[in-house]
Amino acid sequence: MITIKTVIADDHELFRNGLKELLKKYDDVEVLRMVSDGEEFMAYIKTNSDIDVVLLDITMPNMDGFEVLNRIKDINSKIKPIIISMHDEGNYIASCAKKGAYSYLLKNTDQEELIKTLRIVSQGKKYFSPSISEKMIDYMSESTLGENILSSKETEVLELISGGLTTKEIAEKLYVSTRTIETHRANIIKKLNVKNTAQLIKKAVKLKLI
Repeated sequence: MITIKTVIADDHELFRNGLKELLKKYDDVEVLRMVSDGEEFMAYIKTNSDIDVVLLDITMPNMDGFEVLNRIKDINSKIKPIIISMHDEGNYIASCAKKGAYSYLLKNTDQEELIKTLRIVSQGKKYFSPSISEKMIDYMSESTLGENILSSKETEVLELISGGLTTKEIAEKLYVSTRTIETHRANIIKKLNVKNTAQLIKKAVKLKLI
């Protein structure tokens, strides 16, 4: 029987211990080590190459999961990272996938999904559940839409709005009438499908327009 040699990297001791106890039920999984932050994990893999999978949290002290994903390939490209996080936002999922994560699990994932993911990933295959994939695709679609939907002038106006300038101040800065700025603002709000300035700023940040 092939054993999946696993490291758990999470800063919450209760979660680490609970995950280890859960994985003890499965004969084909061996937890080699538990670490509390990214620096400890990186130090461990420099002297221990016999690792198949790391169950990796994103939010950790000293070095977070994103930074681990950035560095892990340079030290041991054979290790396959599975993110296990409380964050279910599409931007987190897409960013981790882009940085090389083989899978993304939420911390409320049931044990059947966890062991299924471990077994698939240990074979060198990437696996994202339908619900996780949907969140990632929705985010990527919105990001692409945001990049293409605003004109250069609307983007300029949006940046000034986000800087707290009033319509009059923006008009004076761009040497146009207040009516022109009001038209730009109305068009931006319509294109981004929001109702007010607060929602506009929040959506623009999400789409990385500002």
